[in-house]
Amino acid sequence: MPMIRLLPSPATICCLGLLYASALNADDAHEFVPDIVAEDFAAHVRVLASDEFGGRRPGTAGEQKTLQYLFAQFQRMGLQPGNGDSYLQKVPVQVRLADWTRSRAGVDLGGQAMALNFGTHVVLGSDTSQSEVSVAHSPLVFVGYGINASDQRWNDYAGTDVRGKTVLVLAGEPDVDSAQRELFEGRRLTHYSRYGYKMEEAARQGAVAAIIIHHTADVGYDWDGVKSRWHRTEFALRPGDGLGPRLNVQGWIAADSARALFAASGKNLSDLRRAAGRPGFKAEALGQARFNATLKGKVVLGESNNFIAKLTGANYPDEAVLYSAHWDHLGAQEQKSGDNIYNGALDNASGVAAILEIAARFAAQRPKPERTIVFFIPTLEEFGLLGSRYYIAHPVIPLADTVADINFDMVVPVGRARDFVVIGYGYSELDEVVKPIVDRLGRRISADKPANGDSFFRSDHLNFARAGVPVLYMRGGVESAGTNADLAPPDETWNRVASVYHTADDEFRSNWDLRGIAEDISVSYEVGRTLASGRDWPNYRHDHAFREFRDASREAARSR
Repeated sequence: MPMIRLLPSPATICCLGLLYASALNADDAHEFVPDIVAEDFAAHVRVLASDEFGGRRPGTAGEQKTLQYLFAQFQRMGLQPGNGDSYLQKVPVQVRLADWTRSRAGVDLGGQAMALNFGTHVVLGSDTSQSEVSVAHSPLVFVGYGINASDQRWNDYAGTDVRGKTVLVLAGEPDVDSAQRELFEGRRLTHYSRYGYKMEEAARQGAVAAIIIHHTADVGYDWDGVKSRWHRTEFALRPGDGLGPRLNVQGWIAADSARALFAASGKNLSDLRRAAGRPGFKAEALGQARFNATLKGKVVLGESNNFIAKLTGANYPDEAVLYSAHWDHLGAQEQKSGDNIYNGALDNASGVAAILEIAARFAAQRPKPERTIVFFIPTLEEFGLLGSRYYIAHPVIPLADTVADINFDMVVPVGRARDFVVIGYGYSELDEVVKPIVDRLGRRISADKPANGDSFFRSDHLNFARAGVPVLYMRGGVESAGTNADLAPPDETWNRVASVYHTADDEFRSNWDLRGIAEDISVSYEVGRTLASGRDWPNYRHDHAFREFRDASREAARSR
């Protein structure tokens, strides 16, 4: 069961932060310097990923210690609170503890009942604030990929009223060779492929429930993978507060169960899948099929905290360059024997350490940057990017006046690298800022590979991108320029990161090869310094889906 507690007031955090920092400094005797150096980076990671922080799960003592540490570091640098007079932005959350043993789901096929067993046939949940949620006699409608995208000239809901209905949605997005069309960026996934987008669009269309049809080829993992990702503990932001409509029920249906359901309704899922991949597809109702579900559980209300600090710009304080890196991780897994603390050294103590190094460099910079620098360290990334989603609805500087978001999520020590990977490279005019900086180092800049395009959708920058803010997800070097076998075991190189990802083995190790880490972080500092000292407003490329969002926000800013 998650531990969601009301955390101390900002004043209490301040006092505790100073005391805790004193204890840390006494223990470690580490003296930080204003420059970006590997030793300071390592010192931050070592503390944040220590067993004492318990894996930094939101709502636990690990959150309090993390916030205290961040407070102490930003106070040491002399940087201001970023949210008025506070470093904290409270994020109201709810946790729904699903009880599948008392929950029921099924389909009425015109007198014939088809049961849908939890775990076997479906996984279902709800992010409403109700402990018991029901959907009764709701007509089922197949809406293809569930995409409504004016920039792609694609609308799976065209001519179809799904208000009060349950939509069945294909995972992924239309798979047509990029040589035949320019839609959906060819083989690279877009945000329209994401589970969250599909649920949000279904809610905007007025559906009461949405169920994604699992297909291993579309999502890259089998049904067991779905179940492992779908937790009976469901974190969500509380309803309302400008965060849009919610579905009563949402989830997945297994491929075999979906085929059986369609067949019982007189439809062929394979034929409909092919039709849904072509422009002009029209949604189809599944005859007399009616969906019924009752989900039971318990809802616990609580809060977590985003941490925000800033350096006010000398000439344009109301314009911001934002750096982000989530502080949270998975905590201690009580059901696991042995080492059960998921320390999250790479994910994402390393990203927070990178921000702290950049913040120290900006604090010492003379002259000060002309634009404000915001250091945004959100919560609940591991539980649905919730902290950054809340910030998007409650920014400390309007998003239209936010020049860019530079995000970190797993800064991996591979030694001096040949390459520099920027996820989101090729999407916006930020390319013209970052590429010359990398070129001067004699390194090759590259985007994430299309096969790994999922990376763009799995960290907090995504929420900024969807709000129209240009983003760069700075992964840094992944190909070592030489052998580092003498310093790091194989599982510390980038090619073996997956072996420790989201496990208890993601720990700080004193034999990490840190020879290239300062250079990697310095690239991101230089990008922010360039943006903060200029007057440019980078935008997305004309053919990119996020362009219209940026254009709309900047136009609104000009009319203020």
